[in-house]
Amino acid sequence: MHCRIDTRPLDPEALKASLRDVRAGGFVAFEGWVRDHNEGRAVTGLHYEVHERLAVKEGERILQEALGRFEILDAACHHRAGDLALGEIAVWVGVASRHRAAAFEACRYIIDEVKTRLPIWKKEFYVDGDSGWVNCAGCAAGHVHAHR
Repeated sequence: MHCRIDTRPLDPEALKASLRDVRAGGFVAFEGWVRDHNEGRAVTGLHYEVHERLAVKEGERILQEALGRFEILDAACHHRAGDLALGEIAVWVGVASRHRAAAFEACRYIIDEVKTRLPIWKKEFYVDGDSGWVNCAGCAAGHVHAHR
């Protein structure tokens, strides 16, 4: 079980290989990609700010919860920090289990919890030159960044 914050692009094949287990009969992964739109606005890229120590701690807690709730063998979650281009993987979750149902359920649980509980803030950059923090009413107040 491991949760990591990465500043470099994620390698899904290497991440998948880290969960290989001869006891596993099923593996499920989720990849969250940077898309070119959000809520009717054209997006050119993203920036993630992360409180890494707390994010990893809470991520590990989520993975342990999944281990206790579902019959899984192993799980991992990697989230990017910094600037991301369109098409890059922003978050990756993988789960290995003896049977597929547990892998699907645990993967869904982990990504849903990660999206709501980890101290990760997303700023979108738009085609019109504007930018804005997403789902973070208080993020823009008091934050001045020299990104982009």
